[in-house]
Amino acid sequence: MDYLEVEGAREFVARLEHGGDWRAQIEAFAADEGVDAAFFFGLGAVQDAEILYYDQDDEEYYPERFDEPLEMAACVGNVSHLDGEPFAHTHAVLSREDGTTLAGHLDSATVFAGELYVREFDAALEREYDEETALDLWPL
Repeated sequence: MDYLEVEGAREFVARLEHGGDWRAQIEAFAADEGVDAAFFFGLGAVQDAEILYYDQDDEEYYPERFDEPLEMAACVGNVSHLDGEPFAHTHAVLSREDGTTLAGHLDSATVFAGELYVREFDAALEREYDEETALDLWPL
């Protein structure tokens, strides 16, 4: 395991804008505030969502679109840089009206209501391509 000791810096609470994209708003916030590395938690509801599944054999992401209202039961992720821009690596557990859940890598979702807690780190993290996994990972 590779690791890097970091100190917590600024902390934020935020309310996402109704009708905006969940992940894009996190990335815009990071750019506006100059956040180079952070961890976040969120909850709320979305009007639709696109979740990506990474096939480890194909080394490809496959999207699945859900055009229905969903509760954002849990959202967790981190902020770092990818190709010089803020990137919100976002995973979500979404629930339907009947309580069944969908989960995975959140690519996009239209916010109905959303709240976040963000803790910035005193480090800058830039994702790099990892040959072994074919993913853009932290080079620790």
